[in-house]
Amino acid sequence: MAEITRDDVAHLAQLARIEMSAHELDRMAGELAHIVDAVKSVSEVAAPDVPATSHPIALSNVFREDVVGHVLTPDQALSGAPDADDHRFKVPAILDEE
Repeated sequence: MAEITRDDVAHLAQLARIEMSAHELDRMAGELAHIVDAVKSVSEVAAPDVPATSHPIALSNVFREDVVGHVLTPDQALSGAPDADDHRFKVPAILDEE
């Protein structure tokens, strides 16, 4: 198992400004050691003849082709708007800018 000490975890916690109890430091040291070992085992399996993948199943584009359909005219789109100006929705200003 990888050697991750309680002092290593305490140092990382201090850098991240995370307060941890003694029990949490001990538990986290063990958990981090298991994680490092898991990464090592994956690294050992990786070989130059094995391509890197981000997903175990090949993915393809599942989107349909873009087809222009029925679209609203500006007047139709703005018909329910409380206020409009020059074919645009008009909303109250939220910044002190023009």
